[in-house]
Amino acid sequence: MVSDVSFSSALQEQQQTASASASLAEDFSQFLTLLTTQLQNQDPLDPLDTNEMTNQLVAFTGVEQQINTNQKLDDLVSLQLGNALGSSLGYVGLDISYVGSEFYSDGETPVTINYALDGQAIENNLSIVNEEGITVYETSGSTAAGAQEFVWDGKDNFGNPVPPGTYAIRIDALNGQEEAVGGSTIVSGRVKGVESQNGVLFLIVGERAVALSNVLNARDPGTVVPDEGGGEGSGEEEGGGEA
Repeated sequence: MVSDVSFSSALQEQQQTASASASLAEDFSQFLTLLTTQLQNQDPLDPLDTNEMTNQLVAFTGVEQQINTNQKLDDLVSLQLGNALGSSLGYVGLDISYVGSEFYSDGETPVTINYALDGQAIENNLSIVNEEGITVYETSGSTAAGAQEFVWDGKDNFGNPVPPGTYAIRIDALNGQEEAVGGSTIVSGRVKGVESQNGVLFLIVGERAVALSNVLNARDPGTVVPDEGGGEGSGEEEGGGEA
């Protein structure tokens, strides 16, 4: 099984390689000192076995080559992580959709939430809760199995804008046997930065960190979304464009 490569693991590998290189240099220096001492004090009638010395030198050379290979691999990993960070910066300013239930709301911009029930339900309650776990908005959702869409306007049940912050969508669906129906949610938000947590890259959406592996798509906020007919939406009412 291949482990994930992160900034922290790459740094650890670099430290181990540097330590191995320093240790080899010290051992080789001691080896040469001992070898020189042996040559100076050897019995002329019974000289040292040159084959043994050659084997030891070959062994040191092999270890040195392996450490040099590890250093080159460390450089490649660092370059790859640098490229990953550079690529992640490309998400800044984009609207992304990601697997999760927590999202940021400024209390003004509508938030599109996609969800899917694992099976048919007879009752489905959608709730928006704040960071304290308090429900600020709730409504009835679709009971059909499969993908559904819900747009929250950022207001509570009294029509008041909620304070900017992190909120979460909760789905409480029951089937005909009054058993809970499982589901999944996909939320969206605008990326404002990138950060590393324990060596893993995350995108910052509002006040929340989103793992890159959870991102499904990204879109430029200024991009015109094609309408259902395949053309570009003009933003005007039907019939308001040029003939």
